[in-house]
Order: sequence, then C-alpha cells, then structure tokens
Amino acid sequence: MVSLEDSHSHNSVSNSAHFGQTRPYYYTPPPSSIKINRSMGRSMRTIRSTIFRTDCSGSEHSGAISENMTDSVIDIRLGELAKKPPVNNKGSSSDEDYLQLSQAFSDFSACSSDISGELQRLASVPVSDPVLTQNPNSKPEPEPEPCLGFLEREKFSTEIIESISPEDLQPTVKLCVDSLHSSSVAVKRSAAAKLRLLAKNRADNRALIGESGAIPGLIPLLRCTDPWTQEHAVTALLNLSLHEPNKVLITSSGAIKSFIYVLKTGTDTSKQNAACGLLSLALIDENKLSIGACGAIPPLVCLLINGTNRGKKDALTTLYKLCSVKLNKERAISAGAVKPLVGLVGEQGNGLTEKAMVVLSLLTGIDSGKEAIVEEGGIAALVEAIEDSSDKGREFAVLTLLQLCMDSVRNRGLLVREGGIPPLVALSQNGTAKAKHKAETLLGYLREPRQEASSSTP
Repeated sequence: MVSLEDSHSHNSVSNSAHFGQTRPYYYTPPPSSIKINRSMGRSMRTIRSTIFRTDCSGSEHSGAISENMTDSVIDIRLGELAKKPPVNNKGSSSDEDYLQLSQAFSDFSACSSDISGELQRLASVPVSDPVLTQNPNSKPEPEPEPCLGFLEREKFSTEIIESISPEDLQPTVKLCVDSLHSSSVAVKRSAAAKLRLLAKNRADNRALIGESGAIPGLIPLLRCTDPWTQEHAVTALLNLSLHEPNKVLITSSGAIKSFIYVLKTGTDTSKQNAACGLLSLALIDENKLSIGACGAIPPLVCLLINGTNRGKKDALTTLYKLCSVKLNKERAISAGAVKPLVGLVGEQGNGLTEKAMVVLSLLTGIDSGKEAIVEEGGIAALVEAIEDSSDKGREFAVLTLLQLCMDSVRNRGLLVREGGIPPLVALSQNGTAKAKHKAETLLGYLREPRQEASSSTP
C-alpha cells in the first residue's frame, strides 16, 4: 500500500480554494475507475496513527520499530476484542444514531432570521462601500427610497420597533403591504426592507404581517432584477417563515420555485437566506419532497461548492433536512453532492467537517450513496478524520465507515488497505463511549474475513 495524492477532486482554481487538502490524501479506487495518480512512498499500514502515538514517548523510533509496535498492539487489541461476546451489529444504524446526527446541526438548524447582519444598512443613511466600489461585479447602489416620516431610514431602528405594539404598527404594516404593489421599484424595495426589519425579532409582528397579506406581495419580488429588492424580499420571507402559520401561506403562494430562483441568481446573502428559507419550509415533512421535486438540490450543491463559509453551512443544513427522504438522497447523489462533501471532510477548522460527515452518513442509507462515497475517496477521508478530528467528528467518521462496511466485504478490504486498523484500534481504546462502541463493532467486521480465511486453510 503506497501513498496517493487526490487529483480528481479539483476541477478549477475556485474549487481548489474550497476543497484544498492540507496533507497527502489516501484512497484506493476500485479497479474499474482509477482517477488518481500514485506516488511511491510510505505505507499507511506501517504508519502509526497520529492519535495512536503516546505523548509520554520521549524519543523517536525507527520505521521498523514503529511498524512492529503498531502490529503488536493491534494484534493484542484484536485478540481482546475476539474474546468479547458478540455484539448485535445490525443495530448500529438505529434511530439513536440518527438522533445523534441530528444534534450535529443544533447550532444553526433553528434557522435564525437575518443571519447576514445586513439590516444595519436600514438604520442609517446609505454610505459608499469601498469594497463594493472596487468590485465591478458588485450590486449597484439603489435609488433613494421614497418613504418619508416614520419609515425614513435614519429614523427607523430596532429600538423604535421594539417599543411599539403590533396594534400601533398596523397602519405602518398596511402602508408597507400596499407599497409592495407599487409600479416603482424603489417603493417596493423600501417596503420589503421595512417588512424585513419588522419581522426580524418579534413573533407577534410576523403574525401581523402574515395576516395583513404581505406574503403574496413579497413573493414576486424574489424574481426582481434589482438585487437589493430581491435580497430584502427573500430575507423578509425567511423571517416571516419562522411563524408556523406563515409557512403554509408561503408554500401555498408558490414561494418554493421562487426561493430556488434566488438560489441560482441572487447575491451571496440572498442565496444564503434562500437556503435558510427552504430549510424553514422543510421543517414541514410534506414539503421535503416538493422542495426536491422543484429542483432545489442542484443549486444547493452549487452553494456548497462555491458559496461563502456561511453559505456552505446553510447548504449543508438544508441538504441534511431534505435528504431524510430517500428520493432526495438520490437527487443529491445525481447532483454531485458527494464529491464536495468528501472534500469538506478533509478541511479542518472551518466548522464544516462534522456537518459534511453527517450528510454523508445520511447518503449511506442507499446503495448508490455508498458507491459514490467510495468512488470519491470517502473511506480514506474518513480514516484521516478519525485521526485528526474532534471527539464528535471521530464519532461521525466511525459511524459513517461502519455504515459503509457493514454489508460490504469489498469496502472492508478497502478500509484495511487505507490503513484504517491502527486509528480504529486507538479509537476503541481512547475515544468517547459511543466512538469506542462503533470502533469495536467495525473491528469485529474486519476480523470476519480473516477468520473465514483461516478456517478454510488446511
């Protein structure tokens, strides 16, 4: 077994920036599809895992000594595991595992409104942004807003909103809703911006705005050619969707396809908030298939590849929610989601690694998902995640490997060839309780071919 470098996961300079590996990548492809070039070098089988090394060792050992120590400890550990009573391996993909996966998204799956922070623009007079000025592809500055009085920019602030009851806001909301149907883009943009801010934090305001007929007026603005208007409208709808009755209104008014349009055409902030809007609607189970059928998954995969770090997180969360349905798993695989997901597993320190592994674990629920993960070098990436990730990341990595290898002797062989035994043995000794159990179960599967081979030997 020799080291390999992944040369098939980068198709452009931009993709390299998103999925660049920080160290050599190890993957043995099936004989029928060799996509990467081998470079002669070290053997993963004889290299001790980074988490396998003991901190108390005070001197460097030669390669031969390291190999002997690794093999001996592995053999001892495998012997200990062989003496243990058999474990009910088929229960490893239980509901408890998927509950554990779901908790990985708890930090942002609540779909916080206005994550972009762009609302600060609403509290002050617009100023020239040097970043936008330097970028020829940036959004043009909007026309001055025509709203006067209470809705004038410099007098419209969160503090004012928080101090006014919904009853007192009714005339203002009606003014904004009526303005959504104006012939002036500037008037519509101003109205969407104000509704966006009114719906940002207060549930009673979201209910009032939804009941006032704002949703049918906001949805056409998702296809507006003015990027500022589109951004205000999609974020206003995101904020409104956090009120449960509004979800039904938004869906029945045909917003799903318009959200997808924003995913394809909007600014970075608009795309992020469109993804969050779809996530919010997907919290209703019957919407998941509709969202997938309307074509949401391919642009979500594009956001996963080309988006900002925030955009990638939003894409991961929405894909996770949608891929709880089998048909959406198939759509995600057809859209090429596996390759960027495997690439993200290899990236550390960006908050995406664990979430990418969770989505990969969902995709192992169908055969085509397992095949795609192996095809894209997923086994090697997951082995490295066991070595380098956090405790929670190791739990997700070993769970995904277990799902890949549970019913596949071929995948078990690939795991062994990728040097998976040393880090698994280390994990079975030093990991969390969940990780230890999964590692021991997986090592039990890896023993099975050896036992069968030895029993057939005369």
